[in-house]
Amino acid sequence: MRTHLKRLAFAGLTSFAALTSTAATADVEIEYWQYFFDARVEAMEQLIENFEAANPGITVKMSHFPYADYRTKVAAAIPAGEGPDVVQLFYGWLNDYIDAELIQPLPADVFDPAQVDADFFPMVQAMKRDDQYYALPTAVRSLALFYNERLFEEAGIDKVPETLDELVEAAKACTKYDGAGNITQVGITTGMNAQDHHWFREVLVRQFGGEPYQDDYRTVNYATEAGEKALAFYTGLETEHNVTKAGFMDEPQAAFKGSRACMHIDGSFRIGSLNDVRGLKWGVAELPANAEGERANYSSYWVNAVTTKADGEKYDAALKFMDYITSDEAMQIWLDVVGELPAKPSVGMTDANAKDPIFGPFIRGLAYANTTKFANESAQRAEMMQMVERVFLEDAALMDSLQAAAAAEQAILDDYYE
Repeated sequence: MRTHLKRLAFAGLTSFAALTSTAATADVEIEYWQYFFDARVEAMEQLIENFEAANPGITVKMSHFPYADYRTKVAAAIPAGEGPDVVQLFYGWLNDYIDAELIQPLPADVFDPAQVDADFFPMVQAMKRDDQYYALPTAVRSLALFYNERLFEEAGIDKVPETLDELVEAAKACTKYDGAGNITQVGITTGMNAQDHHWFREVLVRQFGGEPYQDDYRTVNYATEAGEKALAFYTGLETEHNVTKAGFMDEPQAAFKGSRACMHIDGSFRIGSLNDVRGLKWGVAELPANAEGERANYSSYWVNAVTTKADGEKYDAALKFMDYITSDEAMQIWLDVVGELPAKPSVGMTDANAKDPIFGPFIRGLAYANTTKFANESAQRAEMMQMVERVFLEDAALMDSLQAAAAAEQAILDDYYE
């Protein structure tokens, strides 16, 4: 039988030093896996160094893999008794990981669900099943509007857009074409393959008066008048206002990094990589409000979980490591290095963080953000991509394409929940 750690103190900040274990003092090595992203690897190296210094009997070996290969490697390694003891996963994959028995629930005597509910931002509760937490994040994400300061200045834009109408006007002023009428600089990037499927669902649909899902995200609800208005706004950026082009420079973030896009909607995780682009002068603002001044946002996160491979002393060590990487100290390090937002208000809502010119818009956005509970995130995103492609490539009516997307996504949800 596993020996569970006992939490001695869980008030205010969480301290991994406050945990004791009956696991012997013999050295133990555990493995941690995450996908490769420079800033995330750098941050985790710092956390591992801090953890090992405070826990001299435990060594943490980190492995990372390209994003495209990551899920496949995790799914193959753990059932074979190999791979990570603590694993990073996207929150939208939780159901798949539980069903495949890749991760195990966090023990309530270490991670008390009521205390976690109190200490973390509410969206983290999506990681709970039958009043047990299976995973917890170090950081959370929201969306914001990135803008190129130099391109704004060239276009004579002296005010960051605060509403959707102002967004369109700024994009018009900033778009450029060549002599043949081909777009060479977009006013704003678009692409459902990136973050726009979240912007459409959780932001635009709500701002136009709708609710994207019902029944705790088990029923699709955007094939409505509000959804049609949201899709009209989104596709109209290209078809009506001519301020963007689907597939421009392949990826929206590439266009922004290359100073070929004036504005770009993306997550807080993009901050670290933008800081590395020489000569790029950029700023961040909260997502534009609708005409009534109403704002909406989307929040997501990557979480850490203890795998079913972890047992005995490795299990105890994995819980201690989990406790540290979800502590206040770890969250501040992650914010400073990666740019992702602390998962606890005790860290995120400090004056220094909430008023920061870069982090602040994302942190403030958490107050009005919604988190989509995915059954199959990649499949549901694909339906958003096809919805837009039908409009652009087949000249489909907006409502017809909305209804087709809603029916296809509902089938995905029904297949999972029934």
